[in-house]
Amino acid sequence: MMPGVSETLTVFFGLAGGIAVGGGVIALFIVLDMIPRLAQVTRSYDKVHWYEGAMISGAVLGTVADFWNWKITGPWLLSGVVGLFNGVFVGMLAAALTEVLNVLPILAKRLHMQRYLFGLLLAMVLGKMAGSLFEWFVYRP
Repeated sequence: MMPGVSETLTVFFGLAGGIAVGGGVIALFIVLDMIPRLAQVTRSYDKVHWYEGAMISGAVLGTVADFWNWKITGPWLLSGVVGLFNGVFVGMLAAALTEVLNVLPILAKRLHMQRYLFGLLLAMVLGKMAGSLFEWFVYRP
């Protein structure tokens, strides 16, 4: 294949894939109603535009940092703070998905584990935390 055509197709498929994935993520956030729910929980309805701007800015900054292989060096405590923020985001996303789908109550009811619902949730949280710590400190030192 000619070099110009190959590069053009690479750019086209890269943009098409990015638009498809980005559209899917935005659709997920809309279906989960994350930003309005966050405003409702924090009672900050007047700051919804700030939440939206922060989400878009974070996505753009993360994309640029990934493409250009940015490395941030600093004390180990800074890595912990960044990891904490990432964990809060993933936890909020998982909680929103669970809230929409009512996964845990249905699971607990079908397995006759209503009394153990808190323990089930705690086991899931601790398992996620242990897996993340294993990956950060053992698997990928």
